[in-house]
Amino acid sequence: MSSPKNRRENAWHQRKHTQQPHGKVKSFEELSQEASGKDKPEA
Repeated sequence: MSSPKNRRENAWHQRKHTQQPHGKVKSFEELSQEASGKDKPEA
């Protein structure tokens, strides 16, 4: 083996817990506010 199993697993757990998501997931309230704001004509 190239590296001990516990070291490989620890590295995998570190990668798993330090993922960078593609942005915050918006709540339904935020989405509805955006949708209602875009539908209104700005006059």
